[in-house]
Amino acid sequence: MKAAVYRRPGVIAVEERDVPRIRDDEILVKIRAASICGTDLRIYRGGHFKIDAGEARVLGHELSGEIVEVGSYVTGWSVGQRVSVAPNVGCGRCEMCRQGYNNMCVDYEAFGITFDGGFEQHMRIPAAAIYEGNLFEVPDSLTWEEAAVVEPLSCCYNAWKDLKVTPEDSVLIIGPGSIGICFLQLAKTWGARQVIMVGRRDSRLAEIERFGADVLINSTKTDVAKEIGRITGGRGVDVVITAASAPELQPLAIHLLARRGRVNFFAGLHRGTMVELDTNRLHYWGLQVFGTTGSSIQDYHKALKLVENRQVNVADIISHRFGIEETAEAFRFALSGQGMKSVVLPN
Repeated sequence: MKAAVYRRPGVIAVEERDVPRIRDDEILVKIRAASICGTDLRIYRGGHFKIDAGEARVLGHELSGEIVEVGSYVTGWSVGQRVSVAPNVGCGRCEMCRQGYNNMCVDYEAFGITFDGGFEQHMRIPAAAIYEGNLFEVPDSLTWEEAAVVEPLSCCYNAWKDLKVTPEDSVLIIGPGSIGICFLQLAKTWGARQVIMVGRRDSRLAEIERFGADVLINSTKTDVAKEIGRITGGRGVDVVITAASAPELQPLAIHLLARRGRVNFFAGLHRGTMVELDTNRLHYWGLQVFGTTGSSIQDYHKALKLVENRQVNVADIISHRFGIEETAEAFRFALSGQGMKSVVLPN
């Protein structure tokens, strides 16, 4: 089989490998679609602390495929089933796992990081992922590509659920990429009275206009703080999501909130980055600040239902498709900022 193997920062090579041999407590999946995530791009550029120098790894944790082999000890799964995975596999024993936060496990494993991921033609599902509940059956109504993109939506849902958006709320999303579009659709599904999207390129803002944002702001042409003040009559917005990795957006988000407002700093910053926040404003305005990473198995289940019920359209987020031989090209293309969501179709 073919596998796109991460060798070191900046190097992904397509190699011929034997199809993985599974143990009696494992499953083999033929990968049908695997999309490129910002985490994949960060690993590609600078590595990952769980991938040792010189260690080869197949990246890719947003994926779907078909079961082609089931170990003799495995029950509840069969050849031919369509599946996807929640990528973070918790230890099942720690405090976070006991509370249902497998994505916060301090000793986690993950597809595309400690396990080989989806940028290969066949992928092994280890026993831990099966027995911790990370494997999901994909409804027949979803395409392989839609099933792969459930994962980033699940991360957005993880952030979204704590913001407690109501039809009385105005929502500001900074960063009009695929993640921003997921948040935009969640805001519309939850009935937010106004959804504002901020970006830096007219072409990108034009691309997402069809997803239903009420206001589009180009931050290179318009002072965002003044415009938000004008739109809201000086009140500010109820909810802000920072979906772009720029440190200056975090203090700006605090400044744009109305009293009792909520913000999620969704996009992570480079390790060691420090940001100064106006904590007096947090205190006296009763603001709430959230941070989330990844998604739990429960979040993934909810996101899968949102897609299955056609409450969120992930199909239109996918803009470009590549074959397994073109995986390195797909990464370079995604790094260029072109398109929305790039998907590799290994088979």
